[in-house]
Amino acid sequence: MRNNRAMTVRPHRIAVLALDQVVSLDLGTPSQVFSTARAVDQTHFYDVRVCTPGGLPVRSTAGFQVLPDHGLELLDTADTVIVPGIHDDAVLSSGTVEPEVITALRAAHERGGRIVSICTGAFVLAAAGLLDGRRATTHWAFAEQFRLLHPRVDLDPGVLFIADGPVLTSAGVAAGIDLCLHVIRLDHGSEVANRAARRCVMPPWRDGGQAQYIERPVPKVTDTSTAGVREWARQRLHEPIALRDLAGQARMSVRTFTRRFRSETGLSPAQWLLQQRTDHARLLLETTDLTVDQIAHRCGFGTTAALRQQLHQRIGVAPSTYRRTFHPRAELVET
Repeated sequence: MRNNRAMTVRPHRIAVLALDQVVSLDLGTPSQVFSTARAVDQTHFYDVRVCTPGGLPVRSTAGFQVLPDHGLELLDTADTVIVPGIHDDAVLSSGTVEPEVITALRAAHERGGRIVSICTGAFVLAAAGLLDGRRATTHWAFAEQFRLLHPRVDLDPGVLFIADGPVLTSAGVAAGIDLCLHVIRLDHGSEVANRAARRCVMPPWRDGGQAQYIERPVPKVTDTSTAGVREWARQRLHEPIALRDLAGQARMSVRTFTRRFRSETGLSPAQWLLQQRTDHARLLLETTDLTVDQIAHRCGFGTTAALRQQLHQRIGVAPSTYRRTFHPRAELVET
């Protein structure tokens, strides 16, 4: 499905596999996010359906039952299978998953389907052996138990999501939204993903390597928030922006501004600014016919070499390679 900008014959089929004690937010996330990914003519790119073992009702963590329209046979034809988080003691304490679920997941993986988990759904993928030897993540609060049950998995509980080939895992709660947006970006590029994010009232991009917010207090929203300064900086990415410029715009000392900025974003001002410049460069590579050199200057990198270095560090490809993947007329654009 990568680089699929033209009208598809059929929508990409997503099967959401709900197991007993499914986390209600995780269950609703794929349907909500992927349903907002549409072409300009409002054609849906994805068809999302929910299934359970035997098509039977399962309990959710929110106190209601889920009555699905499909059983495990839905996995037989799904292009992507998503396992939401669960709070089932048997799975989280002993790694016990129903054999028919394991068989269905393995079959979907073996025929080339993309396999995704949200939050503690990673326990299910690990029980099926799909994470052995792979990098993966889950909710940080369950990391210790996960390592005890699945020592062959290279677990990194400090990130929002990880894509290891066709198997993708995310941390808990809102990180599932980040992962779904990442999948849309992989399939259809940043422009479609950004539109989907706006419909979900979500930031268009949080890098998968960004740290999970582990026991970090939420800062109070006050007049001294750095939100206004961040928007000010986004409008001036083409200009040199020094830390003292940001602090001055916020009418704070450099020390106070840096501390408050990090508490609100989880990043230093320099890291955040570099992320904004890189994300904007990606958007311009996808949606404009500007040369790479012009994009480098418009995003504040100064030189093509600097842009190439940052893009390679973040996503592992050169600007020209990225454009060939995501620009609809890449072959006509000077790089």
